[in-house]
Amino acid sequence: MKYQSILLLSLLLGVYCITIPIHVQAQAVKPWWPHPQWGAGDQAGASNWITPEKILQAVSLVRTGKTYEMGQVYENTMPTGNRTYKLVIPSFPTHGPIGEEKVVFNDEFLSAEIGQVGTQFDGLGHVGMQMPRSDGSVTEVFYNGFTKEDMRNPYGLLKLGIEHIKPIITRGLLIDIAGLRGVSTVPDSLELSLAEVRSALARQGIAESWIQPGDALFFNFGWWRHWPGPEATHAGKRPKINMDVVRWLIDQKPSMVGSDAILDGTVFNVHTELTMKQGVFNLEWMNFKEMSEDKAYQFLFIFTPIRFKGATGSPGRPVGIR
Repeated sequence: MKYQSILLLSLLLGVYCITIPIHVQAQAVKPWWPHPQWGAGDQAGASNWITPEKILQAVSLVRTGKTYEMGQVYENTMPTGNRTYKLVIPSFPTHGPIGEEKVVFNDEFLSAEIGQVGTQFDGLGHVGMQMPRSDGSVTEVFYNGFTKEDMRNPYGLLKLGIEHIKPIITRGLLIDIAGLRGVSTVPDSLELSLAEVRSALARQGIAESWIQPGDALFFNFGWWRHWPGPEATHAGKRPKINMDVVRWLIDQKPSMVGSDAILDGTVFNVHTELTMKQGVFNLEWMNFKEMSEDKAYQFLFIFTPIRFKGATGSPGRPVGIR
């Protein structure tokens, strides 16, 4: 409770006054469940768009068979923030020699928050929001209304684990913001507007009506040039999109969005509005080097999250085929 008082003024003026209490109440968050498209209980989110018909539609985009790597290499030197990634070869060779032929083997030991480092796919159990309940207590709520009590388990999520996500095989669209601006990398702290998105599409000769439900929509900021240096993940410098673009993306009904940065700014508009509320997946820290050089804007896109049971996200190898 905050109080506004004019006591000092009344003492100075000799006027009797009272102290008036002013209650500050947080704006209520409107429930976003059940999902209007997929219904209560759904755990697959926007991967539900990936039907056999959608896959055939995506395959029809292939003309040359050229393949584009759209992800970064996972390595010990990549930026991880406060997360962990460490790969070691315990010994060389790790096993053997075995048998008459003296066969040897090498293994690796990987210690990592593997779903949330490098080029990373955010699952539906990754982002939630604290909300009050009718009894006055507070809980965390995630996609489709699943709560902390539904999900919590130290050995993997009980609900919304990555294993529920279908392989993403769909039409991909690269929206080239760096190309629109005629720069190798967009300026620090750029906040992308919807007008620029539409200008980029027009420059690329792509009608907005080309976009269909289930497509994967990506933004090239040229930010991949900073990877794996510290500049890449600098929260105050990386580009983001404004709420008009977020609303536009919701209207397009994509299966996935992504960029060579993280899209969110100081507010988690992509994580909350797209992933948490709509079930749209977010692929972060991508690499558009070859694709932007070739102006490969429309392509078959393939990303299959690894089925770690109960995981919040997944590493992977996103690929475009033109």
